[in-house]
Amino acid sequence: MKLSRNLSIILLIVANIALDQISKFIVRAKIGQHEVIELIGDTFIMTKVENEGAFLGMGSDLGPTLKWILLLILPVIVLGGVIYYILTNKTLDRLSLIAFCCIIGGGIANVFDRFMYGSVTDFFHIDLGGVFRTGIFNFADMSVSFGMILLIIASFTQKKQKN
Repeated sequence: MKLSRNLSIILLIVANIALDQISKFIVRAKIGQHEVIELIGDTFIMTKVENEGAFLGMGSDLGPTLKWILLLILPVIVLGGVIYYILTNKTLDRLSLIAFCCIIGGGIANVFDRFMYGSVTDFFHIDLGGVFRTGIFNFADMSVSFGMILLIIASFTQKKQKN
């Protein structure tokens, strides 16, 4: 059975949202605020924080009205526009389509958190001994980052095909 294009898009977006929301539900229920759980020594840990801002806490010190506009209303408008774009653009290549679905799924998951809880639950942290260190993030952030990487790859492969 072959799924329709639009159903495939919806399923991929929903899968991204579900993975993120299930992981956050478990973290909220099982891990205390700022509790540290070592997954791979101190290189890969889980620690629950509630992020009231955007990426890496940016915007957490904004006033409530500005925060509402920049962290809820604007992202909903942008996500709606991207959803419309991928549903109506039938010439989008498969890699770009998957990339946009990951970005949309991660974006919706974090916007949902901001709307429901006033913050986004983050819980993963990677520290490769000074060589590479992340902020604290979640599955939605990974989904958006993975989608952006795929989009960059797709743009390079499209350029090669045109040449």
